[in-house]
Amino acid sequence: MAVLPPPVRVAAAAAATTFGLSTSPAAATPAGCRRCGPRGRAAVHVAISASGRASFSRGAAGDGGGGGGGRPAITVAGDPPTFVTAPGRRIVAVGDLHGDLNQTRAALVMAGLLSSESDGHVWTGGQTVLVQVGDILDRGEDEIAILSLLSSLNMQAKSQGGAVFQVNGNHETINVEGDYRYVDPGAFDECIRFMEYLDECDGNWDDAFLNWVNVCERWKEEYPMSPNGDWRPWNFVKKQKGIAARSSLFKRGGPLACELARHPVVLSVNDWIFCHGGLLPHHVEYGIERMNREVSVWMKSSSGDSDDELDIPFIATRGYDSVVWSRLYSQGPTEMTRHSWKLSSVVAERTLKSVGAKGMVVGHTPQTRGVNWYLLFSLG
Repeated sequence: MAVLPPPVRVAAAAAATTFGLSTSPAAATPAGCRRCGPRGRAAVHVAISASGRASFSRGAAGDGGGGGGGRPAITVAGDPPTFVTAPGRRIVAVGDLHGDLNQTRAALVMAGLLSSESDGHVWTGGQTVLVQVGDILDRGEDEIAILSLLSSLNMQAKSQGGAVFQVNGNHETINVEGDYRYVDPGAFDECIRFMEYLDECDGNWDDAFLNWVNVCERWKEEYPMSPNGDWRPWNFVKKQKGIAARSSLFKRGGPLACELARHPVVLSVNDWIFCHGGLLPHHVEYGIERMNREVSVWMKSSSGDSDDELDIPFIATRGYDSVVWSRLYSQGPTEMTRHSWKLSSVVAERTLKSVGAKGMVVGHTPQTRGVNWYLLFSLG
């Protein structure tokens, strides 16, 4: 029986764990919409790495860019992506980013995936596979910019035989539900600015979304929002404007909800499982592809639909033992008793065996000393 060591934790807003080897030159950044502005700058951040090889393949042929360098192409099965085969690729996992664009850039630069130049967002990871394990939303003010960055990097990575995948976390699902308890005031401001920028792009969603990361800082300078004073409880007009902008973007069937619907809640890459909270045996029994599909359909469908099948997928998104909320594998030292330690080990081993995987990478729970490792990695 495999035994999990006492959990350790990671302090930063974003942490990266790498598996395997390989990097190659960057591709040119794609052209964007009008009003191009200065690109972002990288901040100092500590990325955490651990060695390991990803080898077991599962899934059928799909999209994913050319192999290059003698490696077979990446193949993807499922809609949204569920099983990815990426022969010989280095795999990098990045934890909860929570609207912190500077830390996101810093983590990606440290992982060798993003150019350190301050005037561009250029993929430098070659054929690397990047997996973001959820919670891009809430607590920070640059959520749409991070979504834009990852989408742009995915396009560049595919042209080099690499790929970028995202996994939805609990903060993605609660925002689609309309739960804005954890939204930073600056994130409401970003929604307002982005809606205005979309209008300047004549409603061209692809141009506006892909280029937002390149213009967001300029828009902050040109259209400054007042400090948090504007968000005082009695400023109803400002609050209503921010909530209306966010709702139009993230509500079920909204453009950003549809972007999130492109991504799974559980992703298998070679013989590693990536999810936000944790995959449990009853999730596997229910069906990984089924959960991914049901969450995606729920996000894309208008909230006015009354079909029973469009109800929120409870097993994936609600409850302490759902895929996006579970903390079984990432409890803190004060909560982890010997009994719970053994239990989590047994459950992890059973889950991984049932899907033919050798490890699991999760986020969700803050880690203050490092990455939990052995059967799984925790990047919260």
